[in-house]
Amino acid sequence: MAIDKHPMECRAMDLFKQGEGEKASKLQDEFLAMVKESGEDHCPCPSTCKFHGKCVQCVILHRGHGDHLPYCMRQMLNERIETLSALSEHSFEPPPRWH
Repeated sequence: MAIDKHPMECRAMDLFKQGEGEKASKLQDEFLAMVKESGEDHCPCPSTCKFHGKCVQCVILHRGHGDHLPYCMRQMLNERIETLSALSEHSFEPPPRWH
């Protein structure tokens, strides 16, 4: 079962945006139950750390050290950056380095 951009969760977010919080919350509960029942490992991280698949602990640790994003969040962020970059025709250039 793929969880990224899952239609059920996307629909729930649409419902939240339309002010249908109760319906959205029920749909989210269904989605989470489906994910849990699938019994699959949904952690895409290639690391073999002891927090693999333990999302809450992983995110807390990444927030705690603030050094880099959890692996599972990178694609989503990159897609957002790509969209923003397109607004300026991907013309971003970092400022020259001062020596």
